Amino acid sequence: MAMLSLAMRARAKPNPLLTWRALHLRNFCSGRLGLSMSESNSPDPPVAGTKFLESFKEEFEIGSRVISLETGEMARFANGAVVLGMEGTQVLSTVSAGKGDAVRDFLPLTVDYQEKQFAQGVIPNTFMRREGAPKERELLCGRLIDRPIRPLFPAGFYHEIQVMASVLCSDGKQDPDVLAANATSAALMLSDIPWGGPIGVVRLGRICGQFVVNPTMDELSLSDLNLVYACTRDKTLMIDVQAREISEKDLEAGLRLAHPEAVKYLEPQIRLAARAGKQKKEYKLSMVSEQIFEKVRNLAEAPIDAVFTDPSYGKFERGEALEKITQDVRSALEEECDEQSLKALPKVVDNVRKKVVRKRIISEGNRIDGRHLDEVRPIYCKAGRLPQLHGSALFNRGDTQVLCTVTLGAPQDAQRLDSLVGPPTKRFMLHYSFPPFCIDEVGKRTGLNRREVGHGTLAEKALVAVLPPEEDFPYTVRINSEVMASDGSTSMATVCGGSMALMDAGIPLREHVAGVSVGLVTDVDPETGEITDYRILTDILGLEDHLGDIDFKIAGTRDGVTAIQLDIKPAGIPLDIICECLEPARKGRLQILNHMEKEISVPRNQDDRNSPRLVTLKFSNDAIRRFIGPLGALKRKIEEETGARISVGDGTITIGAKNQSVMEKVQDKVDFIVGREIEVGGIYKGIVTSIKEYGAFVEFNGGQQGLLHISELSHEPVSRVSDVVSVGQQISLMCIGQDVRGNIKLSRKATLRRSESEEKGATEGSAPVTKEKTSIWASLENVSKGEHQKSTLEELPASKMEKTETNRSTSLQPAVVIRSAAECDEEEKSAGLIKTSKRAPKAKGTLNRDSKPKTVQSSNNKPDSSTLSSMLAESLSQMGGEKEFVPEDEGEINLDDQNKESDVKTPLTPQKLKRGTKVTAKIYQIRARGLVLDLGGGIRGMYRFEPNGEREFTVGDELRVQCSSFTSKGIPVMSLVDKE
Repeated sequence: MAMLSLAMRARAKPNPLLTWRALHLRNFCSGRLGLSMSESNSPDPPVAGTKFLESFKEEFEIGSRVISLETGEMARFANGAVVLGMEGTQVLSTVSAGKGDAVRDFLPLTVDYQEKQFAQGVIPNTFMRREGAPKERELLCGRLIDRPIRPLFPAGFYHEIQVMASVLCSDGKQDPDVLAANATSAALMLSDIPWGGPIGVVRLGRICGQFVVNPTMDELSLSDLNLVYACTRDKTLMIDVQAREISEKDLEAGLRLAHPEAVKYLEPQIRLAARAGKQKKEYKLSMVSEQIFEKVRNLAEAPIDAVFTDPSYGKFERGEALEKITQDVRSALEEECDEQSLKALPKVVDNVRKKVVRKRIISEGNRIDGRHLDEVRPIYCKAGRLPQLHGSALFNRGDTQVLCTVTLGAPQDAQRLDSLVGPPTKRFMLHYSFPPFCIDEVGKRTGLNRREVGHGTLAEKALVAVLPPEEDFPYTVRINSEVMASDGSTSMATVCGGSMALMDAGIPLREHVAGVSVGLVTDVDPETGEITDYRILTDILGLEDHLGDIDFKIAGTRDGVTAIQLDIKPAGIPLDIICECLEPARKGRLQILNHMEKEISVPRNQDDRNSPRLVTLKFSNDAIRRFIGPLGALKRKIEEETGARISVGDGTITIGAKNQSVMEKVQDKVDFIVGREIEVGGIYKGIVTSIKEYGAFVEFNGGQQGLLHISELSHEPVSRVSDVVSVGQQISLMCIGQDVRGNIKLSRKATLRRSESEEKGATEGSAPVTKEKTSIWASLENVSKGEHQKSTLEELPASKMEKTETNRSTSLQPAVVIRSAAECDEEEKSAGLIKTSKRAPKAKGTLNRDSKPKTVQSSNNKPDSSTLSSMLAESLSQMGGEKEFVPEDEGEINLDDQNKESDVKTPLTPQKLKRGTKVTAKIYQIRARGLVLDLGGGIRGMYRFEPNGEREFTVGDELRVQCSSFTSKGIPVMSLVDKE
């Protein structure tokens, strides 16, 4: 009805817009009214137009790689936008300027660099699946772009500028940071913003002594140099270096090669700006008139010069005196009601200070604190300031003070990196903190600070060059640098303090690393802008950094440079002057290294009980699955109970513990859950599962069941089993054999007997129960008078002792291993062996039927010593052993040998060395818990320190010793014949 009324009105008042045809209505059909699906006379629908985007492109070649600059297709509304591409990597950089003329006295330049995961076809792994706050790498890349472009803005240009660089796509071969810096330079050239560019930025590497321009990430991993160089046509703007002790001569050669390669970026940017650039806009500059400057200088120059002439002023006393001068000038201007001078007063006073200081340095060679130009401030350093930590050091240079601490962790503690290029993890981290109290200010602690990240990364680059390789040193290392007081060059103080803290932690650095800041003061011709005179300053103060032209931070060892960061305030410095600064920096670095080496010259030997532990155990994948438990619940439970960190790999379990006691707890739990090779004479911890009249059944070694007979409970007669043990009780047991039905036989009194023999002064028990000493990243002992001893953890030759940590069950040579007949036959079939071949290595947690007499116990249920000795010897002979095996458990075995002492007069051979043999041995090594002795004839022995019985030993001393036992690896254990 509504449609009909609409039609009636249309007939009454004809309207071309309301007709059947105009409404696309059709006739009634089947009682319904609808829209017409087609009209023969209807006009054609509009067709979208085609927009033509004019783009401009420049291509050129640098270092055998083609580089393209393109503008006009993307981000057309930005003041300047450029896409720079190299092979499969493209970076977009845009520049925008703030509207209006804000009143300020500084350049608000913001540089944001971002790497989004779409550039490599990856969805972020965060909860929101979005990129979060800027990562450290993004902040560092932003600083890398900011540092060379900031000096080229004209003086007095204080308009807000924002640079945004983002990676569009990345093939992982090229680092986008240098590409973003060049794209930013091109974008500034295209914009209407006044800027003194263009600049060129290039990366240089060195592989096998040959320099490589624009190296790939794979080439950088082989390079001992990572140099980023930025410049204009004839002046240097920025240098950033990470190296492996490169000499100053080679570094200078690299800088001189990088300059002409970076200049190749300039002409393509100029051509692109000529084709597509905007006319430069005339922005209002905040300049101080010559009359105001002269008026303020006449009032403030004399008192400022008097303050800077007096070297007795400290940092804060000098600052208070200069502030009083500013207030006096302000009072004088207020009396004259000079509003314009009052507005420009802070800036003018700062310029007056700068001119006074620079004039005194150039003309007289006098510095603010009275030092010579090449003199380093007094140094105080102390290692081990916080002995409870893994490592610590306090470093003072002048009024600058830094506290560095070291924390060691397991490999899984390494930092995970989500960057587009580079390694996925980082095992060495240095975190730099600059709290407000270090300069007596009130401030708010926020998130990541660009300055703190930059300073920490610089110190991290300097120290990583001397760290041991990962295969030799698997720990994760974190250094915390807390600035306690700041008066210049806290980042270089962090390098010095971090190096000392690493040695205090026992990490064997190749040598110390130190850093020093070099400054420059120039005298420039006002007409030509050329430098007419200059002075180089070593170890600059904070005020000298502010009033000078450069801050040239150089860190390295005695052999070469490891890190460099150069920031320049004017619009470039000639490369010749920059290279000239390398030699004063080297001399200052050597002076600092001398003080550091006097405090600590070699890594300390950490206390065995408190130093961190790291061990890797090897198991089958089935055993590892049992250890992890459902959804990793069992592994997490052990970590929560012990505080250790456990990581699981393919066939390996890596345990990281903060000390030896925690490591022992974790290893006991691993042994109980996973189990190890069952050996006759081996001691295990088990839990009583059930009690019978004739004994108890015990679960041990990762689920194995054994019988503890009532006769093996105690030396004393036992009437009831429940009087000695109870269900759920954890006890220590010894495997003593196998009964006729294949059950494992256990003994509790055997472990009690061992304890009694130790109380009577007997030597240690059998090797299977002795856990392998967990190797730590220990170090050379810190010797004060230049006595360089060998590391306390230096290993014996490979024929005597293992060099690295492996599974404790496989590191010990097995004694008699028992299995069932079915398991033995099955293994022989799977291995394809015949009965006459040598036996295959025993699998963990299995039993083996011995081919010799089945009875391995005497009638009184005690291990028969002669039978066990013959079985041990036979087992070794079947394994291919050539030397005679002497059991280490002398509590029950071969006791008669103690009465057969002999004194060897002829050259000693392995066959002549028996228990009780007396020899004169020389001390070969001094270890943490004993001595390694040279017995002659190429034979090494060991002597364990007695509790509270250590004495002074020196390598090379002769001792009269006798053989008391042998370890399971055949190493003789010696005891002193005549103790002092």
